[in-house]
Amino acid sequence: MAGSTSMSGGGAPVPRQSMEESEVTGWVGWIVFAGTMMTLLGVFHMFEGLVALFRHSFISFPMTGLTIQVTYTQWGWLQLIAGALVFFAGLGLFTARMWARTIGVILVAVSALVNFAWATSFPIWSLTLLAIDFFIINAIIAHGAEMKANRET
Repeated sequence: MAGSTSMSGGGAPVPRQSMEESEVTGWVGWIVFAGTMMTLLGVFHMFEGLVALFRHSFISFPMTGLTIQVTYTQWGWLQLIAGALVFFAGLGLFTARMWARTIGVILVAVSALVNFAWATSFPIWSLTLLAIDFFIINAIIAHGAEMKANRET
């Protein structure tokens, strides 16, 4: 348990290392990678959203036969809002914010589900992105506190 104490041989309590005081490892690099990729991805999605809103003739997007019927305007706003979320969560990872870690895990988990769904159509690309998604999720969940410890040193 984080922050608890145990008894040493002499009977004096010895504090255990809390999660916030964890040792910094190489996984901090994966968190920086996750933040960088998320900010880039957010910019690309926002750009795609703006193109869908203002220049929808540049997008090859089928309007029929979709599971969910959307217009270019709806698709543009969805991309713009999702892109902004991903962008700010990526920036938040650099500052070791808990909200950014939470949103980051949720968004990357959604990405993993989408990549799994496309695995039969694009197997190599989907499996590559699934592997990256799992590394990022592991880095954020298991080693997210190290980023905070790294910033404090």
